[in-house]
Amino acid sequence: MLQQLKEIETLAGVPDEELQWLIDQSEKITYQKDDLIFKSGDPNEHLLIILEGQVVLKIQQGNQFKIASNFGKNTITGLLPYSRATNAIGTGVATEKVVLLSLSKSKFKDMIVHQETLTTALVHVMSTRIREFTKRQQLDDKMMSLGKLSAGLAHELNNPSAAIVRSAQTLSQHLKILPDNFKEVIKIEMTNQQVDTVNEILFSKIGLGPQVLSMMEKSEREDDIIDWLDEREIEDSEELAENLVDFGFEIDELDTMCEGVEEGSVPIIFRWIDQNLTTERIVSEIEEASQRINKLVTSIKSYTHMDQAPEKVSTDIHIGIENTLTMLHHKLEKSGITIHRDFSNNIDKPKILVSEMNQVWTNLIDNAVDAMEFVSEKILTVKSYQDGEFINVVIGDTGSGIPLEVQDKIFDPFFTTKEIGKGTGLGMEVVHRIIKNQHNGSITFTTKPGKTEFKVCFPILKD
Repeated sequence: MLQQLKEIETLAGVPDEELQWLIDQSEKITYQKDDLIFKSGDPNEHLLIILEGQVVLKIQQGNQFKIASNFGKNTITGLLPYSRATNAIGTGVATEKVVLLSLSKSKFKDMIVHQETLTTALVHVMSTRIREFTKRQQLDDKMMSLGKLSAGLAHELNNPSAAIVRSAQTLSQHLKILPDNFKEVIKIEMTNQQVDTVNEILFSKIGLGPQVLSMMEKSEREDDIIDWLDEREIEDSEELAENLVDFGFEIDELDTMCEGVEEGSVPIIFRWIDQNLTTERIVSEIEEASQRINKLVTSIKSYTHMDQAPEKVSTDIHIGIENTLTMLHHKLEKSGITIHRDFSNNIDKPKILVSEMNQVWTNLIDNAVDAMEFVSEKILTVKSYQDGEFINVVIGDTGSGIPLEVQDKIFDPFFTTKEIGKGTGLGMEVVHRIIKNQHNGSITFTTKPGKTEFKVCFPILKD
């Protein structure tokens, strides 16, 4: 056993007599496949060295378990000197026959006093383990957040991009019929005054763009215009009437455009008008969809703060919150959530790490959305106000509230009440660290069924 311990890289430089002390003070334990070695919440009271076999560490999320790590032969795990961990964060199960060397916590004091090199080696194991485990969990959390945002962004981009493609195809087909109609238009005999009258009315309507009307008002106007068109035997009157009503044409304006025009030319004029209105409508749809894509891309750029150095800058916090709401728009819309904004207009611009604070807003809003999954009234409240030299942001939801038994664990690393695939338990810990350590602020919460509020408070720190 002494020789095997010396083969462990971490213990290679430990004197033989200290390793022998470790062997003499430890207990050798054997487990069979599928045996439970320790379970989540058990007191951390033993240093464990795996001499043979493999142990898998599972962490429970909701009613499911996910594999957090695998420990093979010559792995040092369990409680380590100076560790503040009091309980196991997961469950250890033998995946095959396992032989352990177990050192009781009661021997640590003697080890620290008399086995200096061994103690140093084990402390090094602890620091390395914490660093690697935290890094892995943080990466999982970031990848999970990225996946959620990517899914939402894909949906948000898909709608306007599909609209652009569809409108472009429609416009292409529409333009193909222009030459034939143009032949008919140039045969019409009209005075310059009559042409100017038609153009003035038509392009004044195009300049205003489509009008917003109630369904009842729109239906009544369409009926009147359809009757007017039918009296003049103008084909496709229903489709044409819809276009004319959308752009705000009145009956008297239609009469004005037809004054002095030969009766047989009136249908040709209105086919030409319809073509112009349809073209304008399609172009407007393409423009609106393009603007949506541009707004989303701008929000992404601002949200990530990717074109600026990672330093504190004076910023309007509402921009970051709005960008976050844009990024999460798909999830908010899909969940049927109503957003109540209560932003103060008299807030100074604090110096903050913009990208990091956007992580705070994202985690808090995302958690609020999840908390309202099973309630009927879903209202997300976002409030901001200034109190002296401090900025306060309150994010509230109408969910079922945070159970009393877990309230003191909300900001603990790796704690989560979500199912596997929905959270790693690092979101609120990251929020707490960003607010407290990077912005000298605080985060508190109040909760009861139907109302939970997280309050973020941080100093302004002007230039």
